[in-house]
Amino acid sequence: MSLLTVGHRGLMGVEPENTLRSFRRADREPLDAIELDLHLSKDGALVVMHDAELDRTTDGSGPISDFTLAELRELDAGAGERIPTFEEVVRSVRAPLQAEIKDRAAAHGLARAITEGKLHERVTVISFHDDALRGVREQLPATPLVLVAGRSSATAPERAGELGARMVSLELRWLEADTVERCHAAGIKVISWTVNTEEDLDRARELRLDGVVTDRPEIVRAVSQAV
Repeated sequence: MSLLTVGHRGLMGVEPENTLRSFRRADREPLDAIELDLHLSKDGALVVMHDAELDRTTDGSGPISDFTLAELRELDAGAGERIPTFEEVVRSVRAPLQAEIKDRAAAHGLARAITEGKLHERVTVISFHDDALRGVREQLPATPLVLVAGRSSATAPERAGELGARMVSLELRWLEADTVERCHAAGIKVISWTVNTEEDLDRARELRLDGVVTDRPEIVRAVSQAV
């Protein structure tokens, strides 16, 4: 069975995460999809960044929500890259996208962007937040959803079933074979994050996962060459 491969924040193991540089790097690999994270700026722009705070990945400080898009554009997000908008990523890469709602307030903006960009077949909406996924399902019933979970992975089959999500993305270190089996019995696919070593990849195969989320191009190639 071949594994689905998802580039984590582009390919953040080799490029600054959630930047156009990282997404373009990922797009050159034989990936099945690219994952990114979404927040809203102060003026409502859908910006691509993992943390709610600027401090870890930029030369700025404070909550993203305190800054306008123009102000965010002035920051260095790594290697001279700027914080991109969702629309910029859509235009910059060809791969399907897994768009993760980090800020629940971004759910409506993402649904609007998918509708306006006619991206229903290209974008999968993913989130840790059940209410965000529920809101997207109400606005876009046909858009595929993925529930993300870490320590709470054991309850993922039931939560995904209630949400109508046909895939879950679960943290590898907390993932048990029983959870995978219950998902598969319910017709729910399982991918896991973050698979960055050969040992991680062996574990993913042992669990009979449907896919892996990775930071590393060598993992993408290892999966591709095994097919």
